[in-house]
Amino acid sequence: MKNMVTDTHPTRENWLQELGNVITDPLALLSFLKLEKNIKLRQGAHARALFPLRVPIAFAEKMTPGDPKDPLLLQVLTLSDEFVHTSGFSADPLYEQAAVLPGLLHKYRNRVLMLIKGGCAVHCRYCFRRHFPYQDNKGSQVNREQVFNYIRKHTELDEVIFSGGDPLMAKDPELASLVTVLESIPHIKRLRIHTRLPIVIPSRITTRLCESFSNSSLQILMVTHINHPNEMDQTVYNSMYRLKQAGVTLLNQTVLLKDVNNNAEILAQLSNRLFNAGILPYYLHLLDKVQGAAHFMVEEHEARQIMKALLGQVSGYLVPRLTREVAGEPSKIPIDLQLLSYSAP
Repeated sequence: MKNMVTDTHPTRENWLQELGNVITDPLALLSFLKLEKNIKLRQGAHARALFPLRVPIAFAEKMTPGDPKDPLLLQVLTLSDEFVHTSGFSADPLYEQAAVLPGLLHKYRNRVLMLIKGGCAVHCRYCFRRHFPYQDNKGSQVNREQVFNYIRKHTELDEVIFSGGDPLMAKDPELASLVTVLESIPHIKRLRIHTRLPIVIPSRITTRLCESFSNSSLQILMVTHINHPNEMDQTVYNSMYRLKQAGVTLLNQTVLLKDVNNNAEILAQLSNRLFNAGILPYYLHLLDKVQGAAHFMVEEHEARQIMKALLGQVSGYLVPRLTREVAGEPSKIPIDLQLLSYSAP
């Protein structure tokens, strides 16, 4: 059994209250940040018709008032750029809309991805699932039973990934029930949870959730989605500490985003803060080419240069792997940094 969690932690009511305290109007967000007079930013408000704006107050409070280039704001604010149709970008860049079952994706041999919830606490404008038909992939009781039967039959599987949306939008009893079912399937050894919620609303990491993880026979991994060091404050550190106490392995994946984190200094700061919180930098992803997000694109040659500079600034274990996802490939594709140049004899 993993370490028991005994100290006082946030309750269910804390995070649900914060989840409901949200900004959904782009102009209201600009007003909150004292940017209501910025004409260019105001003109982007109509992009909410393409993908709704959703920003919890708890996350907006981490942004710098009066700064139109705040790196957290740029990740969530609607912009007119989203209306630009870019060649090579699509609504389904990873061909995920052909699920094997409603709510289940089986892209890789040894692992499946369960779509636990369609909603997120925050809507990131670069999200590769911004066009995903969640209404066709709802986790109803019937669908869930079909999903679990599929997992039982496919003995090559050893890992289940909870995704969404954000899987931690599910309440603690629902998550505990899902974990219990997976524990009963002998060939499933690991549960991986991809989430941004503990960063946006750190109080989501409740006592009950930690106890569920601590008592599980599965190896529990949580992959946080953190893109900039400013996203991490003491409340995030506290939530990560609670997860570590519960025996959860913490990894992070970052999306390389133009004007947000596309320089080595920012990524070095991020890696150090992650490690201080007990999180290992795992992946640095090139942007998935989803329509409406082309203005975030960092080209591969620039990404290589950033990574080469990062190697000189932090220890090797703090350097994430630069990767991209390619539809139909059996795994993420590592990107060669081209560090060696030589001629064969």
